[in-house]
Amino acid sequence: MTKILIVGGGYAGFAAARHLEKQLNPGEAQVTLVDPLPYMTYQPFLPEVIGGSIEARHAVVSHRRHLKRTRVITAEVAKIDHASKTATIKPEDADEYTLGYDIVVVTAGAVSRTFPIPGVADNAIGVKRIEEAVWVRNKIIDNFNRASTMAPGPERSRLLTFVVVGGGFAGIEAFAEMRSLATALLADYPSLQFDDVQFHLIEAMGRIMPEVSEETALWVIKNLAERGATVHLNTQCSSAVDGVIETSNGDKFPTDVLVWTAGQMANPLAKGFTDLPVNERGNIRVRADLRVEGDDGVVKDAWSAGDVAAVPDLSGGGVAGFCVPNAQHAVRQAAVLADNIVATLRGDAPTDYYHENIGAVAGLGVGVGAFQSGKTGITGFPAWAMHRGYHGVAIPTYERKIRVFGDWLGQIVLGRDFVSLQDGDKPKAFFERYAARPKSAAGDKKPAAAKK
Repeated sequence: MTKILIVGGGYAGFAAARHLEKQLNPGEAQVTLVDPLPYMTYQPFLPEVIGGSIEARHAVVSHRRHLKRTRVITAEVAKIDHASKTATIKPEDADEYTLGYDIVVVTAGAVSRTFPIPGVADNAIGVKRIEEAVWVRNKIIDNFNRASTMAPGPERSRLLTFVVVGGGFAGIEAFAEMRSLATALLADYPSLQFDDVQFHLIEAMGRIMPEVSEETALWVIKNLAERGATVHLNTQCSSAVDGVIETSNGDKFPTDVLVWTAGQMANPLAKGFTDLPVNERGNIRVRADLRVEGDDGVVKDAWSAGDVAAVPDLSGGGVAGFCVPNAQHAVRQAAVLADNIVATLRGDAPTDYYHENIGAVAGLGVGVGAFQSGKTGITGFPAWAMHRGYHGVAIPTYERKIRVFGDWLGQIVLGRDFVSLQDGDKPKAFFERYAARPKSAAGDKKPAAAKK
């Protein structure tokens, strides 16, 4: 039986495994998926998790529940040696071991790209994982709780100042949802006023959201300004030491929440821990049919897709000739990749991946959105409804679709849930505070040196 190893359980990996399950005959191949997390995160919903519109668990999809014929291993892949067709598996609580395979599919995704700016590594957080989105939401609510008990001053101002670096889709959506949540919170905090809360987005380029027209991008900036959020264009973050954001324009913003969304890069696994060919940016080199390609041609039995791969964009609409790294491409590439693996197993030829961009849509807080398709731009409520409709359908599995639409319906009827679980990372603290402890044998005696 052919052994197929999928490295990475994000969009592309999860979708590839599901398609392979549907197409492979019993006994034709064994599919194994390895990922450090037991679920796939639907990243387009992370801003709505921040904004409180979607329950965090509903924005992720369990591997084991929805991949019934796939062997799921929750662990890291420390190394891929395709020359020997082995992968080194590193579980969190067990020894490393070697796993053999016949075909490898690398869909390890991307990570946040940062720069060596003082203080960023210590004080910033990304928006790539569900845990990050939950932390940002909890932190905003917790800061409102703390600030509401303080007199006006520098510390209260710091708690109510929120900064996002990066004006791409991920940054703008997170920024807008953070502002939307903060505005809604004000109704429950009479001691805080609208002008007490400050939002700053820092973008190094002269515009935001390159996927939309300049007209649409300017509308978004204007809309955010009307909602009390400032976008700083042609500005760089030069320091974040001790939570004080310093910009290239000389501005300073003491903050307790710094969200970093200034780009992404291929998972370092591809460049540093495999013998597969990569380009100068660390993305795995593949052909349009998603087979890995080296200097001497196709690398037999190696495939890749999603954000970790440099996939040629045959539609001509990509960047530098390659597909942009987003969910729209990843899930479609996964389907073609699975079809091609099955085709090659059965002696047929693989087909090329081709997809014309159908547009870009962003949610900017409840009731506000932006959509762009070609020269057509739509903003406001219609675009917001399109955003929810598209992503509500796009999230994998009917089980998750039902839960997400249920969240949205509940919000309409009941409003947002403003409960913060900020202490969730310290679940034992309350118990330990009051727990009785045995006294030591010498507990009632003074140290010998203290006796007279």
